[in-house]
Amino acid sequence: MEHNEIIVDTGIVINDIKVSAYTIPTSSPESDGTIAWNKTTLVLVEITAGGQTGIGYTYANIAAATIIDTMLKEVVNGMPVMDVPMITTRMVQCIRNEGSCGVAMMAVSAVDNALWDLKAKILGLSLCALLGKATEQMLVYGSGGFTSYTQEQLQQQLSDWVNAGIKHVKIKIGHSLYSPGLKAPDEYRVRQARQVIGDAKLFVDANGAYTVKQALEKAHQFAEYNVCWFEEPVSSDHLDGLHYLRNHMPAAIQIAAGEYGYHLPYFKKMLNAGAVDVLQADATRCGGITGFLKAGQLAEAYGLPFSSHCAPSIHLHAALALPSFYIAEYFYDHTRIEKMLFDGFRAAENGFMTPDESRPGLGIEFKHKDAARYKQ
Repeated sequence: MEHNEIIVDTGIVINDIKVSAYTIPTSSPESDGTIAWNKTTLVLVEITAGGQTGIGYTYANIAAATIIDTMLKEVVNGMPVMDVPMITTRMVQCIRNEGSCGVAMMAVSAVDNALWDLKAKILGLSLCALLGKATEQMLVYGSGGFTSYTQEQLQQQLSDWVNAGIKHVKIKIGHSLYSPGLKAPDEYRVRQARQVIGDAKLFVDANGAYTVKQALEKAHQFAEYNVCWFEEPVSSDHLDGLHYLRNHMPAAIQIAAGEYGYHLPYFKKMLNAGAVDVLQADATRCGGITGFLKAGQLAEAYGLPFSSHCAPSIHLHAALALPSFYIAEYFYDHTRIEKMLFDGFRAAENGFMTPDESRPGLGIEFKHKDAARYKQ
């Protein structure tokens, strides 16, 4: 009986790591419940070993690139490429004095993502094949609906998603309880959204803009329009507030939070507090794919669904490896950037992203020439 064997030189070590940053203007001014922005910065990591180059990235301040260049490079270079958990553990130890959160952990995350891409490429496998799949496709929700949008912009974006087969959509709410451009209460924006999406699932995201009582009042208003997901009604650090709201929400509305989690103890505290119905995590923040997988397994242990925040191309393969995974954020800014700057970007079809398993690793390659005008 014939069989194919994958023979790997376990002594392959990392011989180069490069970091660069690119700042891309938004297509129009954007805002949510608490901040406004007009640009997005992508920090790219490229790691070489065994004749292959792995790529990873985070959406972060350019300071993340400085941390990689001045601190993490020294940790990563010369390490055995197959030992991703060991490398990431040492990176987290390296940033101890900077704090294992925020920009420092986003830097670690970008490197970890590149390490997984590199390992899979050396093995000649797609990352989901390396990790082992629990499912074939990743369900997505269209995410945007910024509070800076006019009614026409809001409804056009939502209509485009629904017409493309995306049956879950999310809008931003909570900007001082009113929306610039619309000059209308959140309830009005939710009603406008429902009018154009038909029976699609409607999510809302306050980015922590409300007090507990404001959020509870809004939830009862939103229930009239069949809102079924209320993300960060209060700050994700306010676990008692999230717990209270989860217990007092209309039964059809799920509380989601976790995108600002940087390490496993944070997610455990959130779950122990009974703060969410859906746990979120972001592999560009929580220690890369290594941390993302752990958070997803933790959600599974608590019997809760798991969701990814932004950066859909980073999350696609890892999401397929998690039995607890529910839905991914198909964030407007990031899908626009990833489609523009990465060869192999997998657009959603009929509400799902599906990997091209003929391409090794994450299945994407950075378009350096196309990105040159945005380089910092």
